[in-house]
Amino acid sequence: MKLSLLAATSLATLATLTSAALAQERLTPERVFDNPSLNGPTARSVTLSPDGELVAYLLPRQDDADVLDLWAAPVTGGEPFRLVDARALVPDAGELSEAERARRERMRISQRGVVEYSWDDQGRFILTPLEGDVFLANREDGSVRRLTETEADEIDAKVSPNGNYVSWVRNQDLVVYDLANGFEIPVTSDGDGPITWATAEFIAQEEMDRDTGYWWSPDERYIALTRVDESGVDIIPRLDIQGSGATTIEQRYPRAGRPNAVVQVWVHDMTVGDRRQVDLGENADIYVARVDWSGDGRTLYVQRQSRDQRTLDLLAVNPRTSDSRVILTETNDHWVDLTHDFTPLADGGFLWSSDRDGNLHLYRYGPDGALAHQVTQGDWPIRGVEHVDEDAGRVWFMASIDDPTQQHLYVTDLDGQSAPERITGGEGWWSADVGEAGVFVGSYSDPATPPNTALYAPDGGRLRWIEENALDADHPYAPFTARHTVPTYGTIQAEDGSDLWYQILTPPDFDPTREYPAIIEVYGGPGVQRVTRSWQSVASRLFLEAGYVVFRLDNRGSSNRSAGFQTALDRNLGTVEVDDQAAGLQWLRTQPYIDPARIGATGWSYGGFMVLMMMTDPRFDLAAGASGAPPTEWSLYDTHYTERFMGTPQDNAAGYAASDVIPRLENLEGRLMIMHGMADDNVIFENATRVINGLQERSMPFEMMLYPGQRHGVRGNPRQLQQWRTWLDFFGRELADD
Repeated sequence: MKLSLLAATSLATLATLTSAALAQERLTPERVFDNPSLNGPTARSVTLSPDGELVAYLLPRQDDADVLDLWAAPVTGGEPFRLVDARALVPDAGELSEAERARRERMRISQRGVVEYSWDDQGRFILTPLEGDVFLANREDGSVRRLTETEADEIDAKVSPNGNYVSWVRNQDLVVYDLANGFEIPVTSDGDGPITWATAEFIAQEEMDRDTGYWWSPDERYIALTRVDESGVDIIPRLDIQGSGATTIEQRYPRAGRPNAVVQVWVHDMTVGDRRQVDLGENADIYVARVDWSGDGRTLYVQRQSRDQRTLDLLAVNPRTSDSRVILTETNDHWVDLTHDFTPLADGGFLWSSDRDGNLHLYRYGPDGALAHQVTQGDWPIRGVEHVDEDAGRVWFMASIDDPTQQHLYVTDLDGQSAPERITGGEGWWSADVGEAGVFVGSYSDPATPPNTALYAPDGGRLRWIEENALDADHPYAPFTARHTVPTYGTIQAEDGSDLWYQILTPPDFDPTREYPAIIEVYGGPGVQRVTRSWQSVASRLFLEAGYVVFRLDNRGSSNRSAGFQTALDRNLGTVEVDDQAAGLQWLRTQPYIDPARIGATGWSYGGFMVLMMMTDPRFDLAAGASGAPPTEWSLYDTHYTERFMGTPQDNAAGYAASDVIPRLENLEGRLMIMHGMADDNVIFENATRVINGLQERSMPFEMMLYPGQRHGVRGNPRQLQQWRTWLDFFGRELADD
């Protein structure tokens, strides 16, 4: 395959550094989990200002990669500057509330400092919640105004579209702050116990990619907000075990087949101060999936998903009366995936995505919900709408049209009459934030190029760097580039003929005449893609330095493929994805440089479940496996995720029984290590303890590493260093060449 210009340049840089003898060091766990980050200065949450004149982004501090500051760069040129210094504003970060810790866990935010921000629609202000309080940065003079200093955390703070108000949730109620007059307006006041206003419930945050519970109308007249009643949700007592002791958390956790929270949508009128409940239908056992406003603020759109997730309705709501009507219904015999592709148009119509033709594509609808035409089509799925220019009649979207291991920005005509035009170059992985006229901020990486961010013209030409992150002699990773290897990619076939993409990384100083031990890094769960032509995890390279070949394979069920590929495991978790990993292992064992007797596997979350399924399947005969935070019986996991793929335990008893790890333990082969956070509020610790108990009842030896105070991931450099030392020690013993 011909190298892209970006990749070729990066490889040439690596070669130059090597020839200059600047990169002779071995990568060590101690350096990987130290500052500055070996990935270099990587910009995060990059956005264009609404007027297109400024680019804002989050950047880890050089002295502490776990703390983020807010930076900005002028589009027309000039040096980037730090807009909000987290340490200067809040030198001593205190403890976050349980609600905020839980929200950040759901959003997979592990850093402190400025972890999120938002613009007003004019681009005059940037709102930055910081360590539980709220700050407002004035773009014109660079001043930062502190709006709150309270004992309670203000969460999910937003600046209103016209910049007249700031809003947040405090103690389960929504509060609006009048910027001109400097006073608070309580929107709700009865949030308490199981009742919460304007906050996304656990399921919405964890599984539905909805992390907010309120939405301003464009004209600032209305606020749509949720009312969540968790009184019917089962209370699962959860031990929160810290290094200093343990407390019991009475967590309301909606397990598969059990009651969910009841979620209502209300509309608050800022002009008169009243609030009306939106008519979501008679059935309260539904999911509020998405909420959007039309551009003129005259229509509120609510996406209502059925409990079995096979029906998704789009409701048009009159905000003055809260009356609603269904204008579109999407159905699927498997499940209807939720996306953020719904885009209201000026004529009252909208864009909608559906996989009804076998791949996820865009469709245009009229104001009455009648289908106008299909906008995109082909044997590939779109990955998300990035921008719509109705005047130009064009839509920008991400997709992997030619190769599912790459992601690029495309543009096509809204009339559906033209083929998509690829905007971005290279042979790697892009993300983009597209502004007016197609100018966009793009972030790119490939296996030889650490993530970089720049401003690009509509044709893809680079206008200026935002964060070049050049892999030169001054880059933190420079001392290790001589030993840098890039993956080999390819496909094998599943039993049904589907192409399964894999990647292999080999150790530095690789000798194809030798036999190496291998580690399978597995996830395997639905809706996730691991095999990509992107910058690879620096931590995973520690396995390479230890002399292992690292193998990854995206089995059926993984994302960015056809609908049939993704739904192949419907109602049967732990079957076809395990079959595909078995096919991958069989292929791996035939490679002449692999020692077939020295293969291990590691995975976290669904990957932890997969490790257990693989080690109890005689086809694998693995020497060792490390299972992290595994779901071990699906009726213990949450409703929206589990029921989407498995139905309920009542309706699919056989499927649930077949995927239970405990009856399979008699077939366990190889040495097993179990890892789990002792405060995990997602995959509850009971999932691990039942396996621990089952192994002990069977007098089967195993190893265990538990993490006090850690939730569903292990956070912070010291603990991650210990985690990787543990993995390297474990596999070093179990995969040693006897």
